[in-house]
Amino acid sequence: MNMDELTGALEAVLFASGDPVSAQQLVDILGIDIDKLDELVETLEKSLEERGSGLMVQHVAGGWQLATRGELFPYVEKLTETKDKKLSAAAMETLSIIAFKQPITKQEIEHIRGVHIEKVLAKLVELELIRELGRKEVLGRPILYGTTENFLKCFGLNELADLPDLPSVEMNDQEIEQLTIIEEAQTE
Repeated sequence: MNMDELTGALEAVLFASGDPVSAQQLVDILGIDIDKLDELVETLEKSLEERGSGLMVQHVAGGWQLATRGELFPYVEKLTETKDKKLSAAAMETLSIIAFKQPITKQEIEHIRGVHIEKVLAKLVELELIRELGRKEVLGRPILYGTTENFLKCFGLNELADLPDLPSVEMNDQEIEQLTIIEEAQTE
């Protein structure tokens, strides 16, 4: 196959998949090596941009995917005409804690947030933003939670390492002492 045919094949595979396709899958499907794949992706990106396409190639969740250009989202949004699916502040807080602290248990999240999170946790699982990762090796063996590939796609991340760094929190000696007293009182 020549370069144009391979570029067309890449576009077709990404379009048909809808979800990110890993580099290894693309290499296997197209029968090429990884260097050729990089060249094809670059060619497809340029082609889409030059013809003013509403699509772009996006590297997300460890793979490649065709996505709508951000500036065209208002048009696509009108097509769907569905209810806005925004997460509540409580859900965003919980999701943030899970993303940065995973793997983490429900009890650990509740300790950080200071409130019960059963409904929020169930909603995040239902939306496939988080999943069970296993069980913690402690008494009671609580479930460990972590984020999913869907989380990466929704937030435009390629991998968890792309999350921003958390700001450091500096506490003075008096604050540390007060926190220690509170934690000791909770464990008694």
